Amino acid sequence: MTRVRRTRLALEAEQRARKRRIELGASVRKAREQRGWTQDQLAARAGVGRQVVGRLERGEGRVDLELLQRVGIALGVPLNVAFGRDPERLPSDAGHLAIQELVLRLARFTSRQGSFELATRPAEPWRSVDVGLVDALGRNLIVVECWNTIGDIGAAARASTRKRAEAEAAAVARWAEDGRAALVWVVRATARNRRLVATYPEVFAARFPGSSRRWLTALTDGTAPPEQDGLVWSDVAGARLFAWRRAS
Repeated sequence: MTRVRRTRLALEAEQRARKRRIELGASVRKAREQRGWTQDQLAARAGVGRQVVGRLERGEGRVDLELLQRVGIALGVPLNVAFGRDPERLPSDAGHLAIQELVLRLARFTSRQGSFELATRPAEPWRSVDVGLVDALGRNLIVVECWNTIGDIGAAARASTRKRAEAEAAAVARWAEDGRAALVWVVRATARNRRLVATYPEVFAARFPGSSRRWLTALTDGTAPPEQDGLVWSDVAGARLFAWRRAS
């Protein structure tokens, strides 16, 4: 008789399946005991034999989805079966990264020094801006906040105010009294974000009084940024910037 050599994949699959069966069995036993049920009582509620529940709790034998569904329904615990995260998937912040990539690429074209996740306080590296642009000629430190999805507008606005103040302090430390900071939001032009800005036009106009066209030119051509905070759009693909047309 020819013995079939088991592949490494088959061995790994068996080991993982055994581990998962043991974990599932332990969770079933814990849930049953928390309810004060015997194996017979759980079996009766699930419509299976007591021996089936016993094997399940011990992590023995093959476990099919129907059995798990029965037990899950009996316990009132939803069954959650899913593959892990696909390593080929784009990162969860891909949209945000695309905007940062675009801003940094434009910075290189305009001979500015661009920093990814620039720390605004060296002692607290977790406090950072999405992109920091150093305009040495104009002695400007430009804070660029990139938004894939705008959540809490008020909290985001307050955070930006703090970041600009910290950037201002960094600019003064670097260039003395000539140093200054500027801030712009680059927002992904999704239907949701467009609708949000259109719904609260006065809020956004008050927070970002700087000329969007001048900000667009500052980012794409390297001209001096406006003194007032501004907002520009990024297309959904993160390939280009365009100006925000304010509501008349």
